[in-house]
Amino acid sequence: MLSGFFNYDNPVWRFIGKFGDLIILNILWLVCSIPVFTIGASTTAVYYVTLKLARDDDGYTIRSFFKSFKENFKQSTIIWLILLAAGIVLGVDMYFFTRLFTGGQTFRTVMLTVFLAMIIVYAAVFTYIFPLQARFFNTVKRTFFNAFFMSIRHLFRTIGMIVIDGVLVAAGFVFVIPPMLMIFMLFGFPLLAFINSYILTPVFQIYMPKEEQKEEELRPLFADEEEDVSSILLAKGDEHSKEGPKEETEAEEIQNEQE
Repeated sequence: MLSGFFNYDNPVWRFIGKFGDLIILNILWLVCSIPVFTIGASTTAVYYVTLKLARDDDGYTIRSFFKSFKENFKQSTIIWLILLAAGIVLGVDMYFFTRLFTGGQTFRTVMLTVFLAMIIVYAAVFTYIFPLQARFFNTVKRTFFNAFFMSIRHLFRTIGMIVIDGVLVAAGFVFVIPPMLMIFMLFGFPLLAFINSYILTPVFQIYMPKEEQKEEELRPLFADEEEDVSSILLAKGDEHSKEGPKEETEAEEIQNEQE
């Protein structure tokens, strides 16, 4: 009995081992995010690993992180810079209407309502976009499109992730609850990504090809039937699997071969 309990394949020890991976991911994420403009690539790499952990897909944490960091660097950086610019604009607008605006109260209320709605949409897209970038091949435009509509289609999961993430961050940094602060110091952002990954895994599974169709295309949500191949969503393979296409020209070649 004891030998079985202390066996690493025991589900309890495997789950504990995942938290060890999160500590490693936290260090990697912090170090690789120092230049600021690399935060997008670091976040995508974290989600690449945590999504694998949520699927119980064993692998090398450090190797997987840097594999995704390198492969997704360009596109993740573009996505991050767009989100950063949009976040700054929304933040400045909210600050202006809450602190500096001296006009009519009605207009102020309307504008605050509009910007609050935009912030909620922003949070929803932010929650989905880096996991999507980590799991699927697509253009930047289509990744934003999929993140937006997927967050609406799976609204309850979206709300759940936003609430959970918000509560955990508030508990650790706003209310300064010592135990939560210690947890964040150890696990940091990868803890949120890990929790989100468990919620997102069954969602992404809906849009994954069947086992025997790993290399076939997977159309994004709400895509037109006549949409060209550049908008096709392709699942990214794991480290042990055959690599999927990264450019539109390669996607077209694969489609031609299948035809």
